[in-house]
Amino acid sequence: MALPKKAKLISAMLLAVAVSGAVVLNRPESAAAVQSTDDAYVHADFTTVAPQVSGTVHSVLIEDNQPVNKGDLLATIDDRDFVAAVNAAKAQVASARAGIASLQAYLARQATAIRQAQAALAADEAALKLAAVNQTRYRNLADDGSGTVQARQQAEAQLSIQRARRDKSEAGLQAARQQVDVLKADLEKARATLAHAEATQAIAELKLSYTRITAPISGTIGQKSVRVGAFVNAGKPLLAIVPLDAVYITANFRETQLDRVEAGQTVEIEVDALPGKVLRGTVQSLGPASGVSYSAVAPHNATGNFTKIVQRLPVRIHIDPDQPDATRLRVGMSVTPRIRVGE
Repeated sequence: MALPKKAKLISAMLLAVAVSGAVVLNRPESAAAVQSTDDAYVHADFTTVAPQVSGTVHSVLIEDNQPVNKGDLLATIDDRDFVAAVNAAKAQVASARAGIASLQAYLARQATAIRQAQAALAADEAALKLAAVNQTRYRNLADDGSGTVQARQQAEAQLSIQRARRDKSEAGLQAARQQVDVLKADLEKARATLAHAEATQAIAELKLSYTRITAPISGTIGQKSVRVGAFVNAGKPLLAIVPLDAVYITANFRETQLDRVEAGQTVEIEVDALPGKVLRGTVQSLGPASGVSYSAVAPHNATGNFTKIVQRLPVRIHIDPDQPDATRLRVGMSVTPRIRVGE
């Protein structure tokens, strides 16, 4: 018995619906023209501010949630100990410089002493030549009977004395020249002492500058814990500066959604805190690894039963500039980005 036309039509429609459903169910998730996720949040590369020296907080010049510019003074640490250290270092530098000046003066004086020793040696050598001539003359006179033995003996004694004086002057000249080497070595040592003192002064001045805590970047103050009179330790965070003008979106998409996601694609962003508002953005980059890949404990079970879990990878989304509503974003807000992968 043939089916009525109406029944045939209904059967055909049901068959078409079943085929369409099968096609849709079997289509990969990444084939959709729009990819979205609600596992997305506003982020910012905020900076934690910590003192570089320990001490008592002298003043705090900022308030919670206050905007600051790079270089603004945030707080100061009692600097009396550091000022004293700088003054002590300056005194050491002055002492080292005075030592160098003294040694340079000694070197100049030593040059004069060397010239004096050279002159004395020259005089002694001339006297020695004269004594040698006299000794020869008186010896000849004594030999031919024209002179006395006493005169010859006096001439020989004078010759010996002049030789001793010449040797003494020569040794004095040598000692004066060696003293120059000693003074030069002492001068190098004094210069090294000065360099060490100057380095110590530079370190003391640097530590003194650390008593003034300034903003490393522009942004808004958050998580402020610094108080006047509190003792702070070097490296302990006092506050955070959040650059609200450079926030971005980190969206964790399922791996099955990312086949056609590429940098530069248009993104529409819905913010839970701003109902009815839609912000514009672009895909900036895709993360190199899933979130669990950074876990200290490997999530993969190497033995026993295995259950496959779809992983999520972070996608960084840049928020387009010149959007008034973008200034209302705060770090941690939940958003829902929709990437138009079909464009």
